[in-house]
Amino acid sequence: MASQTTTLPRRLLARRLLQLREKAGLTRDKAAKLSEMSSQTLWRLENGQVALVKKMVIRALCDVYNASDDDRHALLWLAEEARKTGWWQSYSDAMFGDKDLFVVLEQAACRITSFQLTLLPGLVQTADYRRAVAQNYIPALTDDEIARHIELLVKRQERLQESPEHFTLDVMLSEAALRHQIGGAAVMAAQSRHLIELSNFPNVSIRIVPLTSGDHLGLEARSFVLLEFPEHPNPALTEPPVVHVEGYTGALYLDKPDEIDRYRIAVSSIETAALDEDESRTLLVAIAEEYEA
Repeated sequence: MASQTTTLPRRLLARRLLQLREKAGLTRDKAAKLSEMSSQTLWRLENGQVALVKKMVIRALCDVYNASDDDRHALLWLAEEARKTGWWQSYSDAMFGDKDLFVVLEQAACRITSFQLTLLPGLVQTADYRRAVAQNYIPALTDDEIARHIELLVKRQERLQESPEHFTLDVMLSEAALRHQIGGAAVMAAQSRHLIELSNFPNVSIRIVPLTSGDHLGLEARSFVLLEFPEHPNPALTEPPVVHVEGYTGALYLDKPDEIDRYRIAVSSIETAALDEDESRTLLVAIAEEYEA
């Protein structure tokens, strides 16, 4: 069987092209005419339906939209990446200025399932927890850079206020992630209390995998995030799920059906090993009280 190319770069390319056109205040017909292509071709580009995007087309659209040098560089890079069979985003690659690629996907997702072995996912972090993590970055961040990290975190967490019909978050945490004293006992006590509060949100589920649990596939799969996207009226245009696996020097993005299936099996295995939501709240209360003692 021929190897499949990843669809993610061209989906990101499509989303950004649409944003740039709307920012320029152009209809699709007008933009297509100015860039000397058919409206149907531009529609296919904006919906991620073009497998091999020509760089000359991207350059023409960037000219029409008066795109910045950063956007032009990022779009051309994505057009090249769309040809690859696998995808690894290095942190050294500038995507969209100061916008992290994962955040772009996170904001578009309708459901996120996160399993974490060591650190808490951003959507449930307190500002103090995030600050403590950021203070250990290498190279070191300035106070202003850390402040911007926290500002972005707050904006990301606005999604938790949405209705369950628009967004749901399922978090499964190894108990180990709660035992690492990130920022010290006081920070972890407040963080544990915050998780208890979030667990009562109608669109948030938080479950703990206790250290006493037996073997499960999460130990093999390690930390990951499964992102699922809203259904499009045209099923062919519905974006397929993406699995994000974060590493020390970059992040792996997986979107091939067989890869997604394997991670869904891992999710089922982790759910079997995890405490239910009420039991997880009870454990979180106990952990918070230990830190407060």
